[in-house]
Amino acid sequence: MKAKKGDWVRIYNIVLKAEERGANLPEETKKVPLEMWDKGFLVDDAATLGNKVEVETIIGRHITGELVEVNPSFEINYGRCITETLYIGKKLREMLGD
Repeated sequence: MKAKKGDWVRIYNIVLKAEERGANLPEETKKVPLEMWDKGFLVDDAATLGNKVEVETIIGRHITGELVEVNPSFEINYGRCITETLYIGKKLREMLGD
């Protein structure tokens, strides 16, 4: 997919390699790099997925990273339904007598 200057895009960058991370971290955390995903407006004239690009974030910061998505959507997920919680309000009203 191609992006042009001014497009809203998501970028990816490795901030710290695993071996550069602090010694005081849990073992599982030390084994993986510190990664960053951010969104912004493409500053470069044009780019395709996988290119290193510069973006301007919504607050005006200029950052670089690998172009991973053009026009990213907001995906909010509160997890799977926990059926036991569906009845809390009804049970509480019954207990309190409406």
